[in-house]
Amino acid sequence: MEKYVYIETFGCQMNDDDSERMLSFLKDDNFTLCSTPNEADLILLNTCSVREKAEHKVYSMLGRFRSLKEENPELIIGVTGCVAQQAGERLIERAPYLDMVIGTHNIHNLVKLLGKKEKGKKLRIVATELKEDITREEYRVSMPLASKVKATVSIMRGCDNYCTYCIVPYVRGPEMSRAAEDIIAEVKELTKSGVTEVTLLGQNVNSYKGGVGFTELLKLVCGVGELKRVRFVTSHPKDLSRELIELFNTEPKLCRQIHLPLQSGSNSVLQAMKRGYTVESYMEKVHALRSLYPSISLTTDIIVGFPGESEEDFRMTMDAIEDVGYDNIFSFVYSQRPGTVAAELEESLSDSEKKERLYELQKLQKEITASKQSALVGKIVEVLVEGESKASKQELSGRTECNKVVNFSLDDTGTFDKDNIVGSIIQLKITDAFTNSLRGELVWKEANVC
Repeated sequence: MEKYVYIETFGCQMNDDDSERMLSFLKDDNFTLCSTPNEADLILLNTCSVREKAEHKVYSMLGRFRSLKEENPELIIGVTGCVAQQAGERLIERAPYLDMVIGTHNIHNLVKLLGKKEKGKKLRIVATELKEDITREEYRVSMPLASKVKATVSIMRGCDNYCTYCIVPYVRGPEMSRAAEDIIAEVKELTKSGVTEVTLLGQNVNSYKGGVGFTELLKLVCGVGELKRVRFVTSHPKDLSRELIELFNTEPKLCRQIHLPLQSGSNSVLQAMKRGYTVESYMEKVHALRSLYPSISLTTDIIVGFPGESEEDFRMTMDAIEDVGYDNIFSFVYSQRPGTVAAELEESLSDSEKKERLYELQKLQKEITASKQSALVGKIVEVLVEGESKASKQELSGRTECNKVVNFSLDDTGTFDKDNIVGSIIQLKITDAFTNSLRGELVWKEANVC
């Protein structure tokens, strides 16, 4: 009998990928994804604990699901992911109507754990043990939930860096890499289903060690004939090699885009964060990237208000943002996470001071982003068409290799229709620029692309 699952995902692309894997496993047990929790036989909250607010959202949402459980006692509610790994049984103590708590290393056991739950109706399942290896059974080819053109592929899990502010090594365990041949086999299967762009995922992809190094793995993935584009997330600056930097210049399928978290523009703060690099060494790698490919898109993460951050430290961060000229940044107020080294450090700023700094930083970045977006007006870019635009079903949307969203209308000549253009790379002339997207129109002549 067909059953329905509702999955709410919080956090990063790793969590999005985990949700797709969960759905893939659940399909074996006759589950179909539904769009609202009211329809569901199983509700799963796939959680993130990197920031405090994300964790609060989980508890808030669990509270809203309580009434559904009261209306339907057969409904199963589960929490998965990083909050599940961190909190474990405490989640059930706080929300006794919760049925399952499944940690980051037990996603592939979801169906088996559901079977245990169904046999013992009042049984509460807690599965949070961290394993010391990574197995083939944990990963399988799973079609992306949102698009048939793009897919993410996890190449490793965990992290060995133990930055003082970060909870990830504690909830996802040490670094473990999947075998390169398994990754290539998954990519090939995805392309058979129409996927033309893959993003390789890892907490620190640069430290991949699955029989080959990360640069060699990228070459192998780019060698899959049906693929048109390859991306990866996330790089750690200390491990970004010259070999990988040079690959941007020589591998045409590798998108000229890199997310390179800076976190702070102050060496003293970076040292307190235990990041393992200096601002100077970071800038050297940025300059190396830009010297080989001047238009490469750079994005970053910034933490504002880390314990001990002075006004001078903050100004250094602002200077670094201006010097690099990022296409975009993901910036957050420092959030203390229990169990991390930084949680023991004395806070030096009030919440209002942190928010003021964050506002100033984000205002600067908005100006930089707007300038970069406007500079593309009149340029011809190559866009991989992904599907309907979020703004209008009458329009289509895609991304440049630098990860810029471009919306456009089909031409009136009948040359393209939705069926034959999705998944194709086309040329568009940018006609307008907005904060988070661009508008373009089809062009037919050969031209230099941005």
